[in-house]
Amino acid sequence: MDAHEVNRARATLALFVADVFSSVPRKDQRAKSDCYLRGLMVDGRRKSIQAMAARLLDGNEQNLQQFVNQSTWDPVPVRRRIAQRMVPRIGPDAWAVDDVSFPKDGKMSVAVAHQYCGALGKQANCQVAVSVHAVTDAASVPLQWRLFLPGEWDGDADRRRRCQVPDGVGHREKWRLALDTFDELAGWGLVPPVVVADAGYGQNADFRDGLSERGIGYVVAVRSDVSVHPHDAQPTAPAWSGNGRRPRPRYRDKPSSVSVLAAGHGRQAFTEVTWREGSRGPMHSRFLALRVRPAGVRSRRLAQAAATAQEGLWDGVLPEVTLLAEWPEGAEAPTDYWLSNLPDGTPVAELVRLAKIRWRIEHDYRELKHGLGLDHFEGRSWAGWHHPVTLVTAAHAFLTEQRLAPKADTADSPSTRSSTPFRTC
Repeated sequence: MDAHEVNRARATLALFVADVFSSVPRKDQRAKSDCYLRGLMVDGRRKSIQAMAARLLDGNEQNLQQFVNQSTWDPVPVRRRIAQRMVPRIGPDAWAVDDVSFPKDGKMSVAVAHQYCGALGKQANCQVAVSVHAVTDAASVPLQWRLFLPGEWDGDADRRRRCQVPDGVGHREKWRLALDTFDELAGWGLVPPVVVADAGYGQNADFRDGLSERGIGYVVAVRSDVSVHPHDAQPTAPAWSGNGRRPRPRYRDKPSSVSVLAAGHGRQAFTEVTWREGSRGPMHSRFLALRVRPAGVRSRRLAQAAATAQEGLWDGVLPEVTLLAEWPEGAEAPTDYWLSNLPDGTPVAELVRLAKIRWRIEHDYRELKHGLGLDHFEGRSWAGWHHPVTLVTAAHAFLTEQRLAPKADTADSPSTRSSTPFRTC
């Protein structure tokens, strides 16, 4: 980019920063946020503070270190403004839940523990964060993050003190963090059109129930061993002898796994659906939608608790949802499964489109990590994690806005080539 283009981009960024970081109280802190965002977007392999400061004419490593690791500015209002600004611009088809891991050495980085690390595909020393993204096939942006605090941190007062973990923050399951995030976003006036998630969340009956309780529609992946009853199965109770308690209604036939139920309909029951245009042409496969009733101990207990709370007693009927199954051409059996509480009669093509829209999350993480250095931060404290994550989210939101602008060169956008808009600053 020539000097004119750089100056024009910087002016646009300055307006973005003035809006998004308006909650940051001090002018010099807002100036540092502008500088930091430029550092993230300037070409360069490493996005650590030292490396970015060396590339910027106005980069001051000590000032940026203090701004990210010691400064007391609150990242939550910044993320709130990003979310409120970006949701109308994107017009999301869904919100996607996911988690991302950051491999770490040692034990003193906040929330680090030996746990499953998706980045490495195995158990390893890492941090994990839950994220919620607004997504369409054309654009996406993270709306909020929650750092997962493993249980071992609850009783480790020394590490909590050194990493400045706030009082009242403790271990909470990832699916609960996701539901907490939806509640927080609702408090910001933002409600998802529908939620999509992988099987790590969709498999959990409590997570699905939590979404339904909040009136949130979902299309979530599940494993092949999830047990269900056909939608027309009816619970029955044996005749009462007159002695003891009346028998409770229950399903007399054993449930089947979604894989067995779907395969039992045969390949001919699956119809071809095209859900989007990929880089190599239309993306299509064969799908089947069935109405089912999720079984299992936890599903039954949740249904009973909900019915008892509302009506005083339970008739044994399990809630009905849609099972979506995929049987790709050439596969010997169905391969992928989703459950959805969207209304009966929702077109299969719409269910498929929503089930497959999670590809945008991988797009986000690729840009956040490889383009903007999401996993390059070196702070160990609570603030030293939340500040850089917020700044990277802001940089990603700015780039997304530029790609959505009418004159944006989307064919050669920063997301499709691993470079960034600023060549020099």
